[in-house]
Amino acid sequence: MQSKMDFLDKQNICGGGGGGGGVITGKFSSWSPLLLLVTLVALLSFQITTRTLYPPVLISGQPAPAVAGEESGISAGSRSCAGFYGPPPARKVVMSIEEFGGVGDGKTSNTETFRVAVRYMRRFGESGGSQLNVPKGRWVTGSFNLTSHFTLFLEEGAVLLGSQVPEEWPIIEPLPSYGRGRERLGGRHISLIHGDGLTDVVITGHNGTIDGQGKMWWDLWWNRTLEYTRGHLIELMNSNSILISNLTLRDSPFWTIHPIYCSNVVVRDMTILAPLNAPNTDGIDPDSCTNVCIEDCYIESGDDLVAVKSGWDQYGIKMARPSSNIIVRRVSGTTPTCSGVGIGSEMSGGIFNVTIEDLNVWNSAAGVRIKTDKGRGGYIANITISNITMNRVKVPIRFSRGSNDHPDDGWDPKALPVVMGVSISNVVSYNSTKAPVLMGIEDAPFGGICMKNVSLLGLVSSASWHCEYVSGFADEVFPLPCPQLQDNVSSSWCSYS
Repeated sequence: MQSKMDFLDKQNICGGGGGGGGVITGKFSSWSPLLLLVTLVALLSFQITTRTLYPPVLISGQPAPAVAGEESGISAGSRSCAGFYGPPPARKVVMSIEEFGGVGDGKTSNTETFRVAVRYMRRFGESGGSQLNVPKGRWVTGSFNLTSHFTLFLEEGAVLLGSQVPEEWPIIEPLPSYGRGRERLGGRHISLIHGDGLTDVVITGHNGTIDGQGKMWWDLWWNRTLEYTRGHLIELMNSNSILISNLTLRDSPFWTIHPIYCSNVVVRDMTILAPLNAPNTDGIDPDSCTNVCIEDCYIESGDDLVAVKSGWDQYGIKMARPSSNIIVRRVSGTTPTCSGVGIGSEMSGGIFNVTIEDLNVWNSAAGVRIKTDKGRGGYIANITISNITMNRVKVPIRFSRGSNDHPDDGWDPKALPVVMGVSISNVVSYNSTKAPVLMGIEDAPFGGICMKNVSLLGLVSSASWHCEYVSGFADEVFPLPCPQLQDNVSSSWCSYS
């Protein structure tokens, strides 16, 4: 046990940290590469983008069928996320945490108070919904669960403080698409604010703050005395119609916002902060989710600002629940160890239809990064990245392999990921340190990489791209890309918005 813990502690922290509904089922590694490729290409015809990366695909002479539940209702070019979740409804019943005996003195535990309040307000879910207001003050609390048709509203000056008593973050079952805790075998600590199987949930306010007080948890990680995987600040599971907006989140013990197995999720107008050396404090991690819009957020963290995920090795392959129809736009921030937006490395359920635009990243290890490995299986397809500005970013564009990070000995080295259809355009990087690094996998090369109007400024004259097992086409790219991106055959189907 100790050797396994030591091994996981040594991994690059950027590598990682309900069921059903998947488009690929069964034992993934037993599929032939040809059948997987046909399935992947079929998926590429279902897009939320306004451009067509690939022409429509015919299977056995018929158009590829639609995937139930994947219609987003809006295009990637739209300037509103209203198609995912509209204006929050007015709730019929509005109460304050003070009415339940809450004390905002920064010392008194309000854990049971919040739990009682939400249980009481649950009764109004089918009769107009409810809203729990948190007034100005410092409200110490352990974990509590939300309910459906519910708004948690933090007024100006309100600060929720995560309890420093680990027992107030109870242990829950591991996620089925991970098979165990992400950091430790067995269960995991529940998030500070949690929900499972909910509909119509809003977490918002007048720029109130939720402070996880994560240093206690980071110390356990650094000292290798962590018994169970750390809790997130906010995690919603198996839920739909979610809005998180207009708050400051800080010092999460682990990933900050983690929607998993959810649909129709909007995260907007958020400030997310953590010390730049705080381990695995990702900003926003949609995981096996459909129809997600992340916009107008500022993030400083010790890991990826945004990371799109979909399960870990054989557990994610078995569950086969992809992340799809994801929009990330107008996000800015810094992370000295990781990337502005990462895709993976946990991507075993598949990731497709992702649009990343208007990203501004500085003083970071990478701008945009695709991460995967042998054993992951799954696929990454139809990724559109545009209008990216970077300054003092070490590796502006990076595709990486070899995280060597697996849940247990049951992972299958023959389960290879497929990466196909990545469009990158209108990118400028100032004061760049290194040229892009694009590293595919020997028996599973990354294909269909299209780049246009990419300028990487400040590199020394000797800097050159590093590419292996990738193919695609580039136009108006400086400095000159690697030969693998000068495939004239690919240029016939590369198109740019």
